Amino acid sequence: MLHTIAAATQCGPSKGLTLLAEPASFARREPRGSGNSAGPQPRPRARENASETHVVQSLQGSSLEERISYLQDLLGRTNENVVQEFQDKLDLLWIYHDSALEGTVYTAEEIQTAIKSDPDAEEDSTLVPLYDEIRQNHATIRKVRELAAKKRGDITIDIIKDLYTTLIPEEAEGKGGPKYRKDMPIHRLYFHEIAAPDKIGYQLRNLVQWMNAPETKRSTHTVRLAAKAHTRLLQAYPFPKQSGKVARLLMNLILLRQGYPPVLVHATERQRYYDALKSSEDVVAKLITEALGATIESTIQHFEVMLGMRHPTASP
Repeated sequence: MLHTIAAATQCGPSKGLTLLAEPASFARREPRGSGNSAGPQPRPRARENASETHVVQSLQGSSLEERISYLQDLLGRTNENVVQEFQDKLDLLWIYHDSALEGTVYTAEEIQTAIKSDPDAEEDSTLVPLYDEIRQNHATIRKVRELAAKKRGDITIDIIKDLYTTLIPEEAEGKGGPKYRKDMPIHRLYFHEIAAPDKIGYQLRNLVQWMNAPETKRSTHTVRLAAKAHTRLLQAYPFPKQSGKVARLLMNLILLRQGYPPVLVHATERQRYYDALKSSEDVVAKLITEALGATIESTIQHFEVMLGMRHPTASP
């Protein structure tokens, strides 16, 4: 079913970010929880410099805004039910690719069964934890879309915590809600530099203050702001579980609020993504920008086909 989403475009000088084209089984399955080491210890985060300015300027050209405007026009001309069906399929791919970045690879059948089946119905007890994970991921994506639809209001620490507890409800139990991590984990998927536990609160306060500042919104392109907020949340690495997913949910909340589609970093780009986080904010922003561009172009192609403007096999 999900292979009907449009094929992605080529990005970069070598292998592109194939974001939205997957066979019905999604991809070759890997052992759950497996993952390659992200390499040696990271370099410190790069300071603001001329290369960052270049990244921001490259995002402020008319091309990106024109493509978004054109995409919005296509969506406005398409039946609402067709648009909703596409969004539903995209959200399933969001679950698949985002989970694969964390080392968990679901099959299409597992995702579809978890989303469509009644949580209260009798299920194979061995699959209940897996289905619950998928449903909670899906619920968090829906929450992001609901928050994005409101448009107004600051993104606060409470919102970030709410995304986390929707993703992992058991973390909301007990007094005071979710707790920040209390140690420096030895075994983790990400090997970039992260904050000491006693610095997490300070870094998160600085992050939300920076994100919501009028000067930031005036001087920083939305795509750059979203990529940077994601990187800084991962540098704080606030939660004992799923800080990576929360960071990408935050990024997509910022993008969706401004009319952009969500960024889906393809599962095959996992190692590149980890390496980018060890490098600098500019490198991460470049990867995110490529992924966003591929999503925009493949979504445009999909709706051009739906509207009869393009043959299904036509290339751009």
